[in-house]
Amino acid sequence: MTETTTSQKFKIRDLPSLLVKTYKAWDAENPFRLSAVVAYYAILSMPGLLVIIVNLIGSIWGEEIVQGELTNEISSALGRDAATAIETMISETRDGEKNVISTIIGIGTLLFGATGVFYHLQISINQIWKIDLVPQQTFWRMLINRARSFTFILILGFLLLISFIVTAGISAFSKYLSSSFPEVIVYFTYSLDILLSIGMITVLFALMYRYLPNAKIKWKSVWIGAFITAMLFVLGKFLLGLYFGRADFDSTYGAAGTMVLILLWVSYSCLILFFGATFTKVYAEKYGFGIQPSIELKGNEND
Repeated sequence: MTETTTSQKFKIRDLPSLLVKTYKAWDAENPFRLSAVVAYYAILSMPGLLVIIVNLIGSIWGEEIVQGELTNEISSALGRDAATAIETMISETRDGEKNVISTIIGIGTLLFGATGVFYHLQISINQIWKIDLVPQQTFWRMLINRARSFTFILILGFLLLISFIVTAGISAFSKYLSSSFPEVIVYFTYSLDILLSIGMITVLFALMYRYLPNAKIKWKSVWIGAFITAMLFVLGKFLLGLYFGRADFDSTYGAAGTMVLILLWVSYSCLILFFGATFTKVYAEKYGFGIQPSIELKGNEND
């Protein structure tokens, strides 16, 4: 894949045509199949991922506080029943007496499982960006990709920690202002919460687009795509929150209702993520930035 040399500059009036082109390219990649695959691995990765994040942030913020904050976030997105089920999942994964060998095996399983969702996100974005991998991937390459995926777990934990700190600061500031401006404080807090969510999600998506795929891409393309993705994600989160709050999955799926709910949520998130990745690719190609494979994945020249 070669970079284009066009010197066009982005204009707001170009956005509709970019979105139409993005939708066609996104639909051609069968995103529902890709999102279903990632959702499956997300279910397998969830216990390890959440335990690592709780332990990581909890060492600084306090494990009970972090688990409570995560439960509140999950509850707002998926409902209280799903949050309770996930909280139980975390507790059962962390609890229990284990000997040294089982502990080592457990840690290895947690790490391998927790990195699975990011590893398969990497594969999916590579496909969308037409990044051709080396046909015979070595064991060391797999370990490097898994290590890269684990790095994103650390990044996610760091962003959550920052989010908790900022949220606590906003809450304290809001209480101070409420004594003088009781009528506007609700709008102030709500607006700051939305801006915080968009900002944190934009940073997370930007880092994912920049470093997760096996590709070289300009930051300018990355930030545009990440911001569009974050806006769609926040909007969809609000709409899905309304839907999940009214839907009764337990009456339809019984004990499996929570798992179905999580699968739907992750699938939706991946659809948005892949749409943003496609938009990033369309934007990069149109405005001359291009997306190049990483050097280590170019393979042999004679292939």
